[in-house]
Amino acid sequence: MLELSSPRWGELRDAYGSAAKIPDLLRQLSVLPGDDGSSEPWFSLWSALAHQGDVYSASFAAVPHVIEAIASSPDRVTDVYFHFAAWIEICRHKNSIDVPDELAAGYFDALKRIPALVTSAAEKQWNIAFTACALSAIAAAKGQHEFAEALLELTSQDTVGEFLEWSYDR
Repeated sequence: MLELSSPRWGELRDAYGSAAKIPDLLRQLSVLPGDDGSSEPWFSLWSALAHQGDVYSASFAAVPHVIEAIASSPDRVTDVYFHFAAWIEICRHKNSIDVPDELAAGYFDALKRIPALVTSAAEKQWNIAFTACALSAIAAAKGQHEFAEALLELTSQDTVGEFLEWSYDR
C-alpha cells in the first residue's frame, strides 16, 4: 500500500491531473464518514478517482486505503466503502486498464481482503444498498465484473421489484 505521506502521490494521476490532494481526502476516512451522495470526502474521491467511469493510477493507490478503513471498523462502514472498491475494479476491467506495476500488489491484495471484510460486517444491519454493494465488491474482487456491475444496479427496493417483474415476464 502506498503510504499517504509518499511524494509518489504527486506523480500519480486523477481526473484533474496530479493526485497530490488525494492523501488528505483518504486520511478523512479514518473517522468513517458516511455518505449522502454529496458529503466529503466521498464527493471529491468519487469525482477525482472514478470520474464518469474512468479510473486513474491514483484510483488503484486509493483502494487499499478504503479497504483499510473498512477493516478498522467493518460494523460502522456504509455501503459507499464497498461500492467505491467495486466500481474502481469494474471500471478497470471495462476499460482494460492495467494497474501500474508498483501499485499492483497493494491493489490486488486489498481486493483479496474484501470477502472476509464483508463477513466481518455481518453483525450490522444491512439495507438493500449495503447488501448490493457488499456483494458487488465480492464479485468484482473475484473477477465477476459484469455480475458486480449488475448488482450495483439493484441498490433500491424499486429496482429489485422491477428486475423481478422483468424476470417473471420472460
